[in-house]
Amino acid sequence: MSHAVRTRFGGIIMHKGETISHLTDQVRACTICSDLPLGPRPIFQLGASAKLLIVGQAPGRITHEKGVPFDDPSGDRLRTWLGVDRATFYDAKKIAILPMGFCFPGTGSGGDLPPRSECAPAWRTQVLNALTEVELTLVIGRYAIDWHLPDYGRHTVTEAVKAWSDVWPAQLILPHPSPRNNRWLKTNPWFETTVIPALQSRVRDLL
Repeated sequence: MSHAVRTRFGGIIMHKGETISHLTDQVRACTICSDLPLGPRPIFQLGASAKLLIVGQAPGRITHEKGVPFDDPSGDRLRTWLGVDRATFYDAKKIAILPMGFCFPGTGSGGDLPPRSECAPAWRTQVLNALTEVELTLVIGRYAIDWHLPDYGRHTVTEAVKAWSDVWPAQLILPHPSPRNNRWLKTNPWFETTVIPALQSRVRDLL
């Protein structure tokens, strides 16, 4: 039996799978940020039965070109942290991927620009409401922390990660898996010896 969700479109209560399909079509057609340097190309992964939600920042240039989230060294490390293979990671029935900004925002002097501010107000609440089966949300990066866990807004990412047990097992703040964070991982070995085993065990139970 299908389950109804809170979201309404045109006065009709849609079933969970229909809602996700409808939202996916709507988001993929979004052109709110038509002035993006490479044009709008929303990149995300949604599934009505997903138990795990990964919340990142915004696609980078390589992701924009490929059209696949985390298909890079950062994704390789993230899959290692989760203890899953590529087939499982890209199975939308198991894992949802919802960046704070769906499109590549462009590059500034210090790297990629922040997620576009128009994106979250336009889509985030209704998409999250449709993901009714999610039991664990992985929150990656400053902008994701500020939206999903605003109580940690004044904490550094390191401080927020160290307090991981405060929001566990429903949520977990992660450092970005980018190779740029190799130094952070070496400086904070407790993360891979304490947090990662707990994360992998939880993911096994969920998936």
